[in-house]
Amino acid sequence: MTTETIALPADWRDFLALTKPRVMTLVVFTGLCGMLAAPVTVHPVIGFTAILCIALGAGAAGALNQWYEADLDAKMRRTAGRPLPAGRMDKQSALHFGVGLGAFSVLLMGLAVNVLAGGILAASILFYVLVYTVWLKPRTPQNIVIGGAAGAFPPLIGWAAATGGLAPLPVLLFALVFLWTPPHFWALALFVKTDYANAGIPMLPVVAGERATRTQIGLYTIPMAVAAIVPWPLKLTGAIYGVVAIVATAWFALLALRVATRSTQESDTMRPEKRLFAFSIVYLFVLFGAVVVDRWLA
Repeated sequence: MTTETIALPADWRDFLALTKPRVMTLVVFTGLCGMLAAPVTVHPVIGFTAILCIALGAGAAGALNQWYEADLDAKMRRTAGRPLPAGRMDKQSALHFGVGLGAFSVLLMGLAVNVLAGGILAASILFYVLVYTVWLKPRTPQNIVIGGAAGAFPPLIGWAAATGGLAPLPVLLFALVFLWTPPHFWALALFVKTDYANAGIPMLPVVAGERATRTQIGLYTIPMAVAAIVPWPLKLTGAIYGVVAIVATAWFALLALRVATRSTQESDTMRPEKRLFAFSIVYLFVLFGAVVVDRWLA
């Protein structure tokens, strides 16, 4: 006699996990800072609605990413405990949740805030799901380079929600996140490359090796540093941001240089890589926070 195991229905915690709340935190923060850095006063209701839509849109992208990559997630230790590979949720529920959340966020943003902000939000969701997840990630080791644009949209969305238009500062903030993504993500990929290899994902350390990845981390840090500091000399921000950007970027560069110039063995604990990855998250929070403080205290 055989018995079938019937999975219990997913609860709210599984649906929350689908939205990748840790990633969403940074997305929401950069979007909020983009809105608060704008040279206008935003009505609290409009501001709350815009940030809610950014959060829901990010959650939708995360859910659709996990729906599409459920089989790959099951092969990686880092992601095997997610709701779909762990069997706590069926794929159809994840798909419906992601599509519904995404459609609602875009419609609400377009109708309650403005069409430009809604359009950029829609573009960011589609870019992450279709361009990065479906097309780039399984095909090229440069996936995170081009795909990094998906996570760089929030400052543009926040600014557009506040002003109804765009300007050089949010474009530079977009460039900062775009150029920050490769060294940030490749630092992670260096110490979880076995996971990616097992799943058959052509991340740079798997395809080109550690040495090439370290070199690329160092190279991408250079234009990232320029994008981080240049708003000050261009007079788009004041001295508060400028000083914070120089100090924080110098520390980031030192960590990146340590990663870029050292050789490791498979048994290495990879502390420099983990330190760079951890600091890179703090770095973005600090710089975007400095943009807002500079705007309100200048």
